Amino acid sequence: MTYLEFEKPLADLEGKAEELRALARKGEGVDLEKEAAALDRKAEDMLRDLYKSLDPWRKTLVARHPERPHCKDYVEALFTEYTPLAGDRAFGEDHAVMGGLARFRDAPCVVIGHEKGNDTRTRLEHNFGMARPEGYRKAIRLMDLADRFRLPVITLVDTPGAYPGKGAEERGQSEAIARATEKCLRIGVPLVSVIIGEGGSGGAVAFATASRIAMLEHSIYSVISPEGCASILWKDAEKMREAAHALKLTAQDLKKLDVIDRIIPEPMGGAQRAPTETIAAVGDAIAEMLAELDGMKPADIVRDRRQKFLAMGSKALA
Repeated sequence: MTYLEFEKPLADLEGKAEELRALARKGEGVDLEKEAAALDRKAEDMLRDLYKSLDPWRKTLVARHPERPHCKDYVEALFTEYTPLAGDRAFGEDHAVMGGLARFRDAPCVVIGHEKGNDTRTRLEHNFGMARPEGYRKAIRLMDLADRFRLPVITLVDTPGAYPGKGAEERGQSEAIARATEKCLRIGVPLVSVIIGEGGSGGAVAFATASRIAMLEHSIYSVISPEGCASILWKDAEKMREAAHALKLTAQDLKKLDVIDRIIPEPMGGAQRAPTETIAAVGDAIAEMLAELDGMKPADIVRDRRQKFLAMGSKALA
């Protein structure tokens, strides 16, 4: 288990408990197992105290935890007959975005998501979940396919933001993001989105302009990263904690603002401590969101989705 900076006291407790168990297994002390159990109880209480009132910056750290389930984990656990479709038919394949045809609880669908990778090799391969223009154009192609065959679209968002490299800008990064966002608004099939980790900037909006949006309890969704915001506003990236508070990027803040529709509870200690339980909860939330849209006509789906986002602007101006 990788511990975050604010979890260091917890790491010490759990480490001591494991050391005592190792000694007990060697037969070096009769009461060591009891002492280890007592430390486990203290660690459990500490974990509960740490996570019951996480501030926005700590939630940002949890959302970025490398051991949280990633898009590939959700696809493998929740979908069957997954057939990946690659390329944007214009430039090439972008491994930061995965997507294709699948079945969700035996119903056909299209699934699209950001994949960050889970070790050095795969993180480099997937560009840490930062999509290039061809990734967004691939998503547009898949949404067109879903619209043509009347298949619901499920998106799983987990990205620090769109890739800001020179090549991406030369190939029309902002235009690709804008067209993906527009496509989300235009398709006449149910589109549901779950923020499973980071929902960074336009790179996330391009997948999350959905009929229904859910966030995991400790995920984040914002127009810019706290570090980027701090660099712009205060010319000091070290003020990221203040920026995280100001951005209102937590699921709890965004639910109050009606930017998202539901919050999916995470196990105590975050999704990284119980990935199987977290993935199951996300599956249930997706099923509930799709059920809300079941039976709606294409024109009604488009109208409902557009009204959702127009209402956000109205509330902001009120």
